[in-house]
Amino acid sequence: MENSAVARVLDEVASLLEMDGANWFRVRAYRNAARIIRDMGEPLGTLLEEGPESLTRFEGIGKDLAARIESIATTGDCDIHRELLAKYPEGILDLLRIPGMGPKKIRLLYDELGIASREDLEEAIENESILALPGFGKKSAEKLLRSLRKVSKSERRVLLSQAEESVEPLLNHLRARSTSDRIEAAGSFRRRKETIGDLDVVLATDSPEAAAQHALSYPEISEIKARGDTKISLVLKSGLQVDMRIVSPQEYGAALLYFTGSQAHNIELRKIALAHRLKLNEYGVFEQSKCIARDTEEEIYRTLGLRWIPPELREGRNEINLAAQDAIPPLVELDQIKGDLHSHTTDTDGRATLEEMAGAAIARGYSYLAITDHSRRVTMARGLDEKRLLDQWSSIDRFNESQAPGFRILKGIEVDILEDGTLDIPESTLAQADYVVASLHYGASEDPKVNTRRLVSAARSRSVDAIGHPTGRILNKREPYPLHVEELIDACAGEGCLLELNGSPSRMDLSDSVAIAAADKGVKFVCSTDSHAVAHLNYMRYAIDIARRAGLTAAQIVNTSDWPQLKRQLPRHN
Repeated sequence: MENSAVARVLDEVASLLEMDGANWFRVRAYRNAARIIRDMGEPLGTLLEEGPESLTRFEGIGKDLAARIESIATTGDCDIHRELLAKYPEGILDLLRIPGMGPKKIRLLYDELGIASREDLEEAIENESILALPGFGKKSAEKLLRSLRKVSKSERRVLLSQAEESVEPLLNHLRARSTSDRIEAAGSFRRRKETIGDLDVVLATDSPEAAAQHALSYPEISEIKARGDTKISLVLKSGLQVDMRIVSPQEYGAALLYFTGSQAHNIELRKIALAHRLKLNEYGVFEQSKCIARDTEEEIYRTLGLRWIPPELREGRNEINLAAQDAIPPLVELDQIKGDLHSHTTDTDGRATLEEMAGAAIARGYSYLAITDHSRRVTMARGLDEKRLLDQWSSIDRFNESQAPGFRILKGIEVDILEDGTLDIPESTLAQADYVVASLHYGASEDPKVNTRRLVSAARSRSVDAIGHPTGRILNKREPYPLHVEELIDACAGEGCLLELNGSPSRMDLSDSVAIAAADKGVKFVCSTDSHAVAHLNYMRYAIDIARRAGLTAAQIVNTSDWPQLKRQLPRHN
């Protein structure tokens, strides 16, 4: 099983244990194991080749837990998971997908009202029987109902990062058959959307029957939904549905273009074809019955009078006009990033030391890394007060003095924006920082004016360089908090405050559409990972995905510059 799938089972065990009233330390052990597995920089299966005892090197994983992890990885389940599931009706864990529903609340609903499914919960909200329970007022019940219905609409979509865990092994299997086959994931995955529904795969081959047989031999298939001459639909054990299109090598470009989409982009291309008295479909560009372009996407775009358009831009916005004018911008590339400006250490809720994070950044070729641990308001993360913060900065100074030129840790902080709009650390202390990112973690209001006032106040502070994860969304779990985002954009544009493109896979915040609006006002951005572990530095590619979907160039991303040049772009240093 993939790392995320194993972690999901471990999280379920922790939730079931919590519902069962188990010892808190036991619950935490499974939560910790899930986090470790999810954050690994390599497939769990590779590590388990050394045996389950290899897992005991991680703090908090003993022999018994390691054996259960191996069982989950190899069979999909373990004894304690089965035992706990047998105590409750099927479907009760579904309730955990609903924002605001934790194990204790689910157990209360089950014990008092017999609620064991989404349908039960919706009925209890609508007939108001839920209002008799402590903690469920009319407003909270209405909010819960909205969350329930949103989850139902989005439940088939998975995070881009989770899809990658399924997609890459599948493509490797398909490519192993023949070096002459051309294979690519298409659809929203290729366009790098933050969540993925079904996965489209284009497979071009001279031997379709052999290619199909090889595809169907993939061991991670749980169900074959349909099989035809040109299309195979299957479901992987991860739950991802794959629609595989089998075409001839000559049709590869046309099929890849068509199945990449988006629908709006394809409609615009067909309009252009019609204006030239041509026809465009998944098989190519046709002049009457003669195919005049199909081998490559570049050839098809060129035939329509357009420059090739990067997949990330194909959303039916303004990319067609730009391509017609040969004005597609040179989108930022991952290898242009010089450093990461949002990371955490064991001084708060990170899982690697300052030295370990720095070593990983150096290994990536970065020239700087900002350590931005939480401020004191984030009590669950053991946020830093002034004294601890200054002690950390002294440690950073000593580290930098010991390093050869070419890399430095930046003294930073992720400072909380308090309910009154002030910052959680005095500005006299923040003035000593190299870099400050301000974020809203607590007290988000249902009133967009309140949230907007807090964020705008931070953006206007000369102590703040960037607004972190600006809309507060957690993909598939929490909607962005109500916000007049145009006012935040105007404040950032006026003050030179940066907006963060947070690459944490569950956030990917800002959205591409808001980033486009901000770029139009001249706002600059920082691509960050919000790393809480060494492996999280890999999340930079998701921040770059947002930037590319927003059409941003390297010049619009400040951390494509080295530190002296970047420093000159920060208002606090000018």
